[in-house]
Amino acid sequence: MAGVKVNGTNPWDIVTKDPRTFDRVFRYGTLGLGEAYMDEWWTAEKLDEFFYKVLLRRLDKEIKITPTLVWQVIKRKIFNRQSQSKAFQIGERHYDVGNDLFELMLGKTMSYSCGYWANAKNLDEAQIAKFDLICRKMGLKKGMSILDIGCGFGTFMKYAAEKYGVAAVGVTVSKEQAEWARTACAGLPIEIRVMDYRDITETFDRVISIGMFEHVGYKNYRSFMNVVNRCLKDSGLFLIHTIASNVSTIVTDPWTDKYIFPGGQLPSIKQVGRAIERIFVMEDWHNFGADYDKTLMAWYKNFEKNWLKIKDKYGERFHRMWKYYLLSCAGSFRARNIQLWQIVLSKNGVPGGWKSVR
Repeated sequence: MAGVKVNGTNPWDIVTKDPRTFDRVFRYGTLGLGEAYMDEWWTAEKLDEFFYKVLLRRLDKEIKITPTLVWQVIKRKIFNRQSQSKAFQIGERHYDVGNDLFELMLGKTMSYSCGYWANAKNLDEAQIAKFDLICRKMGLKKGMSILDIGCGFGTFMKYAAEKYGVAAVGVTVSKEQAEWARTACAGLPIEIRVMDYRDITETFDRVISIGMFEHVGYKNYRSFMNVVNRCLKDSGLFLIHTIASNVSTIVTDPWTDKYIFPGGQLPSIKQVGRAIERIFVMEDWHNFGADYDKTLMAWYKNFEKNWLKIKDKYGERFHRMWKYYLLSCAGSFRARNIQLWQIVLSKNGVPGGWKSVR
């Protein structure tokens, strides 16, 4: 099935170490699959290829609905898991896990989002190319002000300030990222704030959001767009850089929700379209999701190369969890099961039309 065998000899085949593995998967779906891997019940030499083959044939759709998934849907329907009162949970549970981990994994740019590999030979080049692509799409000029919603380690703003002469305000829900960013951006016209995006009140020439929209949640897409509209000057541009889904959903994978990105959700074209209608004009929609496969594999290579430096702090179960996270995502992007979009929006339409930038 999908070229994957149980206890086969191919590097993408599942090798079971506990006979209860498949019962756990049938009972708990993808949550059971991930937890069984973390508990060393099964393995695969090339986990990314296992997921690529399974997702390419859409075998994940054959895993039955579980009580965990049903409860997740009910919670998403009733509760707003990305409400303002819960805004800092993702920072505390994921982005604050440890700057040492990210320093060893992300490369020199400390960019925790997809690189742009069109002409890049390595991870650092791809991330710098992504930074410059965004700057060119936004038409940045000296003296402009930008708002970076979900600024991470601040390195995009640092690049934009140094190369294009802009001033920037970055907001994040991660205290660890903010501390790192303030040091990295010292001496530049950049302000880092630990705050929820809904509390921003100033106006800017440009608004950027790189790898943050995945945490907004479908109940908040419209209000997010209204916040950006409020913060953007009439002649301004807004760029969203986000992982995205081929279909509209209100839940995420249960394992990912529990262990990696609590409350995360990938938007669809339909959901984004509804959110921007009568608020923004769509100027450009750029999909380079295949580049995330390369980015994730580069992160994984760095993670494995440097694991011994941090293994005593994080432990083997974390090692397997993080490996599962990076390689399952790489396989998913390789299968084109999920996408990476950059969307350029304007308030009233760019006079004469926005010029495509690639």
